[in-house]
Order: sequence, then C-alpha cells, then structure tokens
Amino acid sequence: MNDITPQELKTLKEEGTPINLLDVREEFEYDEYNLDGKLIPLGDLPHRLDELEDWKEKEIIVHCKSGGRSATAKNFLASKGFKNVRNLLQGAEGYKKLS
Repeated sequence: MNDITPQELKTLKEEGTPINLLDVREEFEYDEYNLDGKLIPLGDLPHRLDELEDWKEKEIIVHCKSGGRSATAKNFLASKGFKNVRNLLQGAEGYKKLS
C-alpha cells in the first residue's frame, strides 16, 4: 500500500473521513503533540497486537515523529497479516508544519 503525505492526511481529517491512526511514538512525545491516534509505542507493538485486531482488514495510518519508526511498524504489521497499512511520510513533524 502506498504511504500517505501529511497533506493527504490533513485532507482526510478535514473531510471527516474515519481514520484508524496509530501513533508508535513514546508517551512523552504523544503528550507534547498528537494527532489523536491510538498510542502504542513501537517497542510495545508486538505485545499489544490484540488491541488492533478490529483494524486487521481496514486501512491503518501509522505515524511517529519523522517516519522511521512508523515505517518499521508498517512492515511489522504487514508481516502479521494486516492488509492495508500506510506510513505517514515525515511523521508528526511534517503534519505539524501544515498548521
């Protein structure tokens, strides 16, 4: 699945499109600035997959601060059978620049 740009995500949010947004940053990063996604830090992801079971067949947009950790999470989720996972290019930092 193709990754998504900050502008594409912003458009989806402005249109009110339902989004399954997964934030794989650490809690302190989430507390500083977040996009209202579900927080599961990358290191916890293997142990918390059951929390995402309802999303397995749905589109998931994964993000971190700049796109590196979320790219790892995307590949991990795909390897576990998640069908439609997209990485937010430039991460939360890229999205924040749009505001």
